Amino acid sequence: MTSMKKIVTPSLLSLPCIHRTRIAGLFLLLLLAGCASLPDNSHRSESYAYTDTQDSRYGVARLHAKHAHPGESGFLLLDDGLDAYVARTILARGAEHSIDVQYYMIHDDLVGNLFAYELLKAADRGVRIRLLVDDIGLQGRTFKASTLDTHSNIEVRIFNPFYRNMPRNLQFITRFGSVTRRMHNKSFTVDNQASILGGRNIGNEYFDADPDLAFSDLDVLTIGPVVKEVSESFDLYWNHQLAYPASLLSSTPPSENEITIAREAIDEFVAQQQNSDYVKALTNSEMVRNYKNRKVSFTWGDAVIVADHPDKFIADRSETHLFLSADLGLFFKNIKQELVIFSPYFVPGKTGAEGLIRLSERGVRIRILTNSLASTDVTAVHAGYARYRKRLLRAGIELYEMNNMLTKKQRKEKKGPGGSSKASLHAKSFIFDRNKVFIGSFNLDPRSHTENSEIGMIMTSPVIANGMSEWFDQNIDKVAFRLELQQNSNGGEQIIWHGIKDGKMRTYTKEPNVGPLRKAGVALLQLLPLESQL
Repeated sequence: MTSMKKIVTPSLLSLPCIHRTRIAGLFLLLLLAGCASLPDNSHRSESYAYTDTQDSRYGVARLHAKHAHPGESGFLLLDDGLDAYVARTILARGAEHSIDVQYYMIHDDLVGNLFAYELLKAADRGVRIRLLVDDIGLQGRTFKASTLDTHSNIEVRIFNPFYRNMPRNLQFITRFGSVTRRMHNKSFTVDNQASILGGRNIGNEYFDADPDLAFSDLDVLTIGPVVKEVSESFDLYWNHQLAYPASLLSSTPPSENEITIAREAIDEFVAQQQNSDYVKALTNSEMVRNYKNRKVSFTWGDAVIVADHPDKFIADRSETHLFLSADLGLFFKNIKQELVIFSPYFVPGKTGAEGLIRLSERGVRIRILTNSLASTDVTAVHAGYARYRKRLLRAGIELYEMNNMLTKKQRKEKKGPGGSSKASLHAKSFIFDRNKVFIGSFNLDPRSHTENSEIGMIMTSPVIANGMSEWFDQNIDKVAFRLELQQNSNGGEQIIWHGIKDGKMRTYTKEPNVGPLRKAGVALLQLLPLESQL
């Protein structure tokens, strides 16, 4: 033992100071990792969606239409942020038995607090609330979640939680491959009779409540038999071993006084918002007017839910039968004539690019709308996507990138069923042969395919598919840059962008509307092996 000390101690002290610091930091990191843990979650209770809800308000609603379309589901597109929030509010206020909520993020902002208030009011009148949220956006908010969880009719669970006794940033290193995989699902289901699916998280920027940051997004409100499939997917996640009760993760349970203070605070906050511009806009939305005048009209057709199984998080990545993309891929393979893609984070990868090219080679017209470098909120994703542009263009695939230079008036005028009314695209939708449409949380990127979990609905509806495709036909050049591959003077290939600026069509030979620093950042990111995490 003495000789061991003589060997180790002098060699460590003889290292340069910076090396000793790194080794000490590594020891500290390992020590923290060894001490950190999650509480035992094996005693969580199981619960499931109510099935006997036919007599509820939404069960008996539209009986005539349901009888006229046996076995089919009804669809209502929600491409406007105000209408999308109002739809959730209307459903919550009409709930009689249950509300099941599953989201990647619920922000602590105006929309997030209004949303929580509606859940509380429903719980107050006896509605069972099950709220399942991913842990990625809950740093410092576990206590708030556990406070909400104290309501007798509300249960909050947090999916794939970070350790509470170790810094989060360290866990992205020590638990890489675990906490880097997130529940990206988004669904809002009332009485197992009506559900909203799509791309929106719960936050200001998704519902037209942020004047400086706004995402163009798309949800679909659905009724009919497909809702049961949404509930079945929700139950799988709710009862999974990675779904931790919020109270289990809170170091100190809230006291009665703290619960009272929290409830009074949210009641006061909502009361103060009644005369705000946003709440006034909500009361004047098209959805409110149509609902009051009984003009809400559904389109009917067959539908199926495609969703990742939650075991995807704990299984080997080779077990692709757990992946949503295994089912979704069948629809891509069966395309005959045309494919339209809306994907804000589009990184096809080698396999995806080859699949799209094969479709193009057999005569399928493919048009893709994604974010430009100027409009994206994730520069690293653009770096991954940019690698594939020339190859896809060379194969005849048409690429379009959002033009974030449109004025607010222009964006309002060009809003359509593609969900492209704002500067930054966030909608995730695919149109197959103007016959079927996918709407959900799934991006065409490696993260959605392999790392995160997702959900979406595929509707067989020529009416909706044609409407979205025709919007693309008529408006895409007005809201996006069209990319073209040209030969340059040196005999090589270069991309040029055609788009509108100041009301006139312009042509760009460099990434439009961004400075050299951001372009340099993209070039640097392309040197890093990041694609699997994009």
